[in-house]
Amino acid sequence: MTEYLSLLLFVAAVGVLLMGYSVAFSLAGTGLLFAGIGAVTGHFDTVFLEAIPNRLFGVMNNEVLIAVPLFVFMGVMLEKSKIAEELLDTMSVMFGPMRGGLGISVTVVGMLLAASTGIVGATVVTMGLLSLPTMLRRGYDPQVATGVICASGTLGQIIPPSIVLVLLGDVISSAYQQAQLDQGIFSPETVTVGDLFLGALVPGLLLVAAYIAYLIGKAIFSPHTVPAIPKEERDGVTNLGARILKALVPPILLIGLVLGSILGGFATPTEAAAVGAVGAIALSIFNGSFSFSIMKEVMRSTTQVSSMVFIILVGASIFSLVFRGYGGDDMVRDFLTDLPGGVWGALAVVMLVMFILGFFLDFIEITFVVVPIIAPILLAMGLDPIWLGIMIALNLQTSFLTPPFGFALFYLRGVAPDSVTTGQIYRGVIPFIIIQLMMLALLAVWPSLATWLPEIVYG
Repeated sequence: MTEYLSLLLFVAAVGVLLMGYSVAFSLAGTGLLFAGIGAVTGHFDTVFLEAIPNRLFGVMNNEVLIAVPLFVFMGVMLEKSKIAEELLDTMSVMFGPMRGGLGISVTVVGMLLAASTGIVGATVVTMGLLSLPTMLRRGYDPQVATGVICASGTLGQIIPPSIVLVLLGDVISSAYQQAQLDQGIFSPETVTVGDLFLGALVPGLLLVAAYIAYLIGKAIFSPHTVPAIPKEERDGVTNLGARILKALVPPILLIGLVLGSILGGFATPTEAAAVGAVGAIALSIFNGSFSFSIMKEVMRSTTQVSSMVFIILVGASIFSLVFRGYGGDDMVRDFLTDLPGGVWGALAVVMLVMFILGFFLDFIEITFVVVPIIAPILLAMGLDPIWLGIMIALNLQTSFLTPPFGFALFYLRGVAPDSVTTGQIYRGVIPFIIIQLMMLALLAVWPSLATWLPEIVYG
């Protein structure tokens, strides 16, 4: 009976979320409501609720999670100080003479923004506002233009240093230790956020290369859909070298400094994020766009995003405790281990469920609610924690693109002009979804794409 109540708890939480209520309070409220019902009916032991203060203190005391507001600050500062806009203009001039060049510029800038913001919504909206009108004005097919923007915007899920990977790394690390303890290993190995950053580097860059290859293919076989920038516009550009040095080199140096210090073992993700935040301020000053009004906006946005992340984590902690109190984790373990196909059958089902949940839930909810339930079970089956983390990140990135509920599509729809139809946005992302699924299959067949670099660096 209690296991069925755990299933009902999960369904009720999703139902409340679909009704439009706040994620954090939906998770916490549903969990506490079911805890109260279970306590009255004798199906729930309230001793589980006594762990809530320890969970909350653990969240507050978690040094890795301090990286979240610092990375958010870094990304928002680069966005508000117009550095992203100048970067896109400069890249457009560089690639303008070739067909598909503007689309390639959007992909590369999307990759750089992903590495700096790590927030899908912010990247898609920024790229939509900056590049979509320009692409349409220069004759790009609306489907190609919207598809490129949505796909490049979701790179924030997989390109390090990413907030998604920071949160996922913390959860995967806890799940890996729990899986080893369950197996009787009392000196468990650890997985760090740096490991996930290294593991995501090769798949992320391969994904960017695949996007660019698709655009080159469009330029060859359908040149009218991705025209070059007219020569008269290019002729009006002066001092291209100076523009490249000013717009392109500083952000790349900042991202390289942040990522290199983590991967090289010189700094923890939190320390590197602090360097990135200070570096973003320095770049805005160097760019001549720094002001106290911009600083005020950046701090307000950072506070809002960080508060959202941590309040969701609190709600998810309460929800997961109640779910565990009802024996939900045992039910999930029994279900996955009894599936035909063993570990691969279990992995396929988990990936499918997470893909579908990605239509309705943001990555934060899935990371804090679903991953702690399924990751210890899959890791106990012998899966590599770094590979599993990258598979989950790539899977969620794909679900964010998939019609009709993909979050990236809604973000772009909100800023796209009325001349661009929802159908065009949906059709535009289909080739990129196929690329994503091919990359996911490639990673499943060759796990070394995710594990090779960490083994070389740390092995």
